[in-house]
Amino acid sequence: MTNPIARIALVGDRSGNVRAHARIPVLMEALLHREGIALDPYWVSTPEAGECELGGFDAIWVVPGSPYLSADGAIAAVRTAREGRIPFLGTCGGFQHALLEYARNVCGLTSVQNAETTPEAEDQLIIPLECSLVGHEEAVMVVPGTLAAEITGPGRRTERYHCAYGLNPDYLEVLAHGGLRFSGFDDNGQVRIMELAGHPFFIGTLFQPELQGDGTSPHPIIAALAAAAAERAAATAPQPVLAD
Repeated sequence: MTNPIARIALVGDRSGNVRAHARIPVLMEALLHREGIALDPYWVSTPEAGECELGGFDAIWVVPGSPYLSADGAIAAVRTAREGRIPFLGTCGGFQHALLEYARNVCGLTSVQNAETTPEAEDQLIIPLECSLVGHEEAVMVVPGTLAAEITGPGRRTERYHCAYGLNPDYLEVLAHGGLRFSGFDDNGQVRIMELAGHPFFIGTLFQPELQGDGTSPHPIIAALAAAAAERAAATAPQPVLAD
């Protein structure tokens, strides 16, 4: 019996001007040909994500492209993945909104905001980086013993970015105490990867793994998301009825 095709929700406001969005279809083809994993990608705009049912997907990827048309929609998509134990990846803006979702809905930090969209707010969870990483590459140290290390290997890697905002380090301790795990840091100790222990697959990266190379060899984190989606699709597929 052939494995079912895994359905993946790509949550973001699709645009031809966002390089990551143009790269994703190339990655879907590469996953099929290199990894043998067939994915059925479905784009969901952030306003739609706050209104539609995402629980039927085998994976949810909140893609780059912030500021989103609906920050609440992006956050709702993260919550669906977290509470529904659906494989999740958040990259760049998706990473930032995954942090916002967890801070507000798990840690009780209901007033925290994103400086990109609400610069006047007092409680800023997401703040401008000291140095913008738009179009830059930077080293990331992957912490041994984490899911990220299991996927990429522990130690130093170089990753590609296209962002100017990241986690306010003042909130790192309370988020970690609340159950979030930080598994990748830059050379100055700033968070670059987060994950959620006990979840089948839940990772966020400030960098954009979809921009690695030319797209024909998917980043290990994207390949791991695809594998987790395929595993969920196989586990939830209707079982054939055997004739008497």
